[in-house]
Amino acid sequence: MKKEPLKKTTITMTGGGLLLLLVIVVIWASAVGSVSVPVSQSAKIVLAKLPFVNKEKLLEGIPRANKLIIWDIRLPRVLLAGLVGGGLAAAGVVMQALFRNPLADPQVLGISSGAAFGAAIAIAFGITFSVMGISSIWMFAFFGAILTMLLVFRVARIATSRSVTGILLAGIACSSMLTAAITLLMMWNRQKLEQIYLWMLGSFSASTWVKVGFMAIVLTGAIICFAVLGRDLDLLSFGDQEAQSMGVSVKRTRTIAVIATSLLVAASVSVSGIIGFVSLIIPHIMRLLAGPKNRRLIPLSLLGGAIFMILCDLVSRTAAPPAEIAVGAITQVTGAPFFLYLLWKERRKEERE
Repeated sequence: MKKEPLKKTTITMTGGGLLLLLVIVVIWASAVGSVSVPVSQSAKIVLAKLPFVNKEKLLEGIPRANKLIIWDIRLPRVLLAGLVGGGLAAAGVVMQALFRNPLADPQVLGISSGAAFGAAIAIAFGITFSVMGISSIWMFAFFGAILTMLLVFRVARIATSRSVTGILLAGIACSSMLTAAITLLMMWNRQKLEQIYLWMLGSFSASTWVKVGFMAIVLTGAIICFAVLGRDLDLLSFGDQEAQSMGVSVKRTRTIAVIATSLLVAASVSVSGIIGFVSLIIPHIMRLLAGPKNRRLIPLSLLGGAIFMILCDLVSRTAAPPAEIAVGAITQVTGAPFFLYLLWKERRKEERE
C-alpha cells in the first residue's frame, strides 16, 4: 500500500531535479564561450527578462557587451538546442510506444531525409532569401519534411491501409529514395558539397529568436497532443486488439500520434539539421528511472533531452576553438555505443525468453 505513494514521490522528485538541472545548465551554457561571462551575470541577464522583476537593479553594473552576448547570441542557441533535444526525445518515446520497440526512432519515417533534401535543393541551386528572419534553407527544409510526411502517408495508405508496418516500410523506402537524390545533388554541385554535408551533420550556429519561437510553438502543440494520447499509447503496448477492446480507437490514435511526431521532427530537423540518437538514448534512460508509463515518460524525456542536447552543443562549440564541431557528430559518438548496448540487451532478452 505504501509503495505507490513512494513511487509517485520519487518520480516527482526526479522531474523536479531535472527541471532544476535544466535551469542551471541553461544559465551555465549561456555563460561559457569564446568570451567568458560570469555565471552570476548570465543568471541576472536571463532573470531580467522575467515579468515583475526590477530590471534596472538586477542589471546594474553588468557591461552592455555581456548583455548582448548572452541575450542576442548565446541564449537563443541554448534554448533552441534544448527545445530540439526535448522534442526529439519526446518523439522517440511516442515512436517506441507505437511500434512497441525500444529501438524505434522517428527518423525511420523518412522525415529527416525529406528535410535534408529540401535544404540540399536550396543550397545546391543557390536559393537565398529571407522572410521575417526565416531563411530559404530553413523554409525548404521544413516544407521538404512536411511533403515527405504526406508522401509516406499516401504510400502507406495505398499499400497497407496505413498500418504500423506500412508506415514503417513507406518511411524507409522514401528515406532511401531521398538519400539517393541528395547524393546526386551533391555530385552535380561539388562546389556546394561541403555546405550540404555540414548542414546534414547538424548545428545550432544559426540560431535566432524567430527559430526559438517557432520551435516552442510546435513543441507545445505536440506535447499537448501526446499528453492527451498518453493513456491510449499505454494501452497500445498490449497490442491493437487488446487496446481496442478497452475503448481505444487504434487507427485514430496512431494517425494523430504519427502526424504530431512527424511535425515535431520536421520542425526540429529544419532548424538544426539531422541529429541522431537523442530519441533513443534519453527515452531509455528515463524509462529506467520512471517506468514505462508514457504520461510520466514523455515530460521526463523532454527535460532529459533538453539537458543532453544543450550539453552536446556546449561541447561542440567549446571543444576545439575557434572551430566548431557539428553537434550531430557529438551525439553520434555518444549514441552509437549506447545503441550497440541496446541491441545486445535485446538479444539477451530474446535468449532468456
